[in-house]
Amino acid sequence: MIIETERLILREIDPGRDFENWAGAMADEDTVRYIGGKTMSRAESWRNMAMVMGHWAIRGYGFFSVELRETGETVGRVGPWYPDGWPAPEVGWTIYPGFQRQGYASEAARASINYVFGTLGWKQVIHVILEGNEASIAVAEKMGSSLIRTQHGLPGITEETVLIYGQSAPSAG
Repeated sequence: MIIETERLILREIDPGRDFENWAGAMADEDTVRYIGGKTMSRAESWRNMAMVMGHWAIRGYGFFSVELRETGETVGRVGPWYPDGWPAPEVGWTIYPGFQRQGYASEAARASINYVFGTLGWKQVIHVILEGNEASIAVAEKMGSSLIRTQHGLPGITEETVLIYGQSAPSAG
């Protein structure tokens, strides 16, 4: 499964190619501040990657590794996500340190939203964003999503307020 955009390739996670950048991101306080809040050791990062890969086996879809078309460098993970207990099917994003603020999240999220509406047949998509994550709010709004509601925490994930942004699939017509 590969999705290509102007600058990016969204592809299956490959631990041999992707783990070093993944582990680096999960050890970075600024990166994890809005996706769980706790830095991870290499062993915890490995387990986290295995969990995300397992989502593909359970649901048939999941986060893609995002790589630069020009260099093949892995810059993040973006894609559909719907673990048990989640408010609704989501497209989420994490861009790794050194690659943020270059439009990669928006470009990959747009491609992922097109995929979930066009290929998976979703009728709506959400983005769960921790309150205060202005960069992710901007990405969600750039994708055409708007604030649906706020929620106090996500069971087993955080007790902080989360913002649920989302949009409906375009009408066939």
